Formats: sequence, C-alpha cells, structure tokens
Amino acid sequence: MSLSIEQGAELLRHVRASVATRIVGQDAAIDDALVAFLARGHLLIEGVPGTAKTLLVRTLSSALGLRFTRIQFTPDLMPSDVTGVSMQRDPARGFEFQPGPVFTQILLGDEINRAPAKTQSALLEAMGERQVTVDGTSRPLDPLFTVFATQNPVEHEGTYPLPEAQLDRFLLKTLINYPSKDAELEMLAHHEAGFDPERAADAMVPPVLDAARAAELRALIDGVRVAPEIREYIAAITRATRDEAAISLGASPRASVSLMRAARAAAVLEGRAYATPDDVKDRVPSALRHRVTLSPELEVEGRSVDDVLAAILLRIEAPK
Repeated sequence: MSLSIEQGAELLRHVRASVATRIVGQDAAIDDALVAFLARGHLLIEGVPGTAKTLLVRTLSSALGLRFTRIQFTPDLMPSDVTGVSMQRDPARGFEFQPGPVFTQILLGDEINRAPAKTQSALLEAMGERQVTVDGTSRPLDPLFTVFATQNPVEHEGTYPLPEAQLDRFLLKTLINYPSKDAELEMLAHHEAGFDPERAADAMVPPVLDAARAAELRALIDGVRVAPEIREYIAAITRATRDEAAISLGASPRASVSLMRAARAAAVLEGRAYATPDDVKDRVPSALRHRVTLSPELEVEGRSVDDVLAAILLRIEAPK
C-alpha cells in the first residue's frame, strides 16, 4: 500500500528527530536537506569549519537507510576519481569499467570548491541527468542518487569558485551558522557523555527508512497541488530579481521551477497536499541565494544576497 501524505510526514518527523540527536541547533539546515532530497534535488552546504556539515550528511544518510559515499575534493582530484575508469585487468576480457564513488545513493562532495573546474564538471552530468558517460558509454546512477556538497566561505586560498552552471545544479544552498549558546552547551554535554563525531559509528543512527520507502516519500511531492495564485507568486519573486538594481544577475526560469519543487516538498514535510505562500517564502533564501549575483557596489557596502531577497519578499504581496 502506498504512503499517504500524513504517513509520509510522520516518517519524516522521525527522520528529522533522529538527525537532530546528532546535529544540535541546526533545524533549518536539516529541513533544507530533507526538502532537497524529497524534491529530487541536490544541496550545497556552506559553513565555517567545525559546524557539522559532514556530520549532517552522514547522519541523514543513515537515518534514510541509504548507501553513503564521501569524496574529499582536492586540487589534484581527477574526473576519473569521481566517475570511474575503464581498466584492462585481463587482456582476454578487454577493458572493464571500474565504477567510481559517484555510483551510490547519497554522495558527499566535501569541500567541493577545492577541486578545479574540470573535476567539478564531472559531476554536472551526474547531477543533471543521473548518469555518467565514460569512454562513450552512458551508465545510469541509482534513482535515489543525491549530491550533498560542502564548501567553506572564509578560506579562499587553494579554492576554485563554483561556476554558475555548477551552482544552478543545486536545488538549494543552505547556510550552517554558529549554534546558539544553548545549542552549544547541549553539544558539549553530548561530547562530555562520550559522543565523538570522528568515530564513524557515533555518526550513525538507526535507519528510519529504506530505499523503497525513501522512493515512496519522493513520489508524494508529485501529488502536492500548487494553486495558480501560488505559481504567480513564485514567478513574481523570481522575475523581481531580474529587475532589481542591487542584483547584477537575476534568477533564471530554472530557479522558478526549483522554488516550486522546494515548496511542494516543504508541504509534504508539514503533512499537506497543497503548497502555501509560507512554503514558498520559507524556501526563497535557500532556493535563490546561489542563483543571483549581487552588484559589486552592494558587496562593498556589506549587504548580502539574503538582505536583498528579504527586501523583495517585503515588496511582493503574498496571496491570501
């Protein structure tokens, strides 16, 4: 029997609670990760070192009951290190394809901006079409294949900014900031009690789902209704970024689609079969912040993309 929206939301509450036992004080990032996964999208996670970016992905994959692979991106990483390579082990059998780490269900690209553009582009086909082509042969990836990539916003030495085409492949970009005082004290209590995130076993939580259930959850968003006035609201927001003087590059039509997909997934999280204006508003920062470019004058003044997006949301009236 297929899942109902209510049953799916209950399962997702268990997943969320399970991840929150390891990731303290980052509820917004956990929700963004779940929304990206449900919407069949990929997530870019930005935060300073030591804010549990890697731990979030590792814990989420164990709660979802899915295969997890991590790639540490470095300047000398080659595209074949990601996709795999054809090798000749036995001359009688010819070349055999050795799958790379991209053949998984949850892929963590750690510090993705440390690899050069050629290696970053090895992920483009995988993220966009869920397949990889090596030596002229296309090989499909797992239907649940999802990329979670991390990057450090303050370390510029030895990094390669992600090109717009690569950024646009990420459904959402979430920010992991420093935790609140209470959350940090709770984290210290966990460590004092013996928790150590560097031990792989400590990052694991009992699986709430399996691959079949995860696929059913993803299918739920296809049944979420988006009323015409909600679609108009989404289009008004993205189109406003193109006319905004503070933004030199506005959001593309793909951004509108991504925002709608994220809103539908957010509705499933809340157990609803319809999207609301709040579903849209809550996802605007994570769906658009990596798809628009702030004008240089605003950057000099210290304003952020999120500030400009917030101002746009204040100007555009939400449907009742």
